[in-house]
Amino acid sequence: MSDDEPPIAVLMFIAHRATERRVMDRIAAWGADDVTLAQSRLIQRLAPEPMRLTDLAEQAGVTKQTAGGLVDQLESAGYLERIPDPSDGRARLVTLSERGVELCAVAAKEVATVEREWRERLGAKRFGELRGSLEALREITDPYR
Repeated sequence: MSDDEPPIAVLMFIAHRATERRVMDRIAAWGADDVTLAQSRLIQRLAPEPMRLTDLAEQAGVTKQTAGGLVDQLESAGYLERIPDPSDGRARLVTLSERGVELCAVAAKEVATVEREWRERLGAKRFGELRGSLEALREITDPYR
């Protein structure tokens, strides 16, 4: 790699950041202009199953206090709910509300649009190879898979 070639991780981050920006613009146009990037990163981890706040914080890479504050904001805005944990009567789980499910559907549709554009740009073969390579890397990089 020469000095003027960015590392692969930087190239992946650039693509991720561009997709994230598109999703944030799309959900804002849908009516969720009150959702911040930090909040959206928390929401992403909730689908499809409810989870405890401590697990949500760990997966999001934030403190329990930070996650709690974000969940409070998202619950007040109507995107999340806290429900009883069926396995522990004292505990509560965080889950998507109906509006949160709709929000995730809008976001997923935009991600699919981005992926379709990438497939058209790269061609089906190169796009498939990219996906396969990233899935192989996920085996050693994603503790939550």
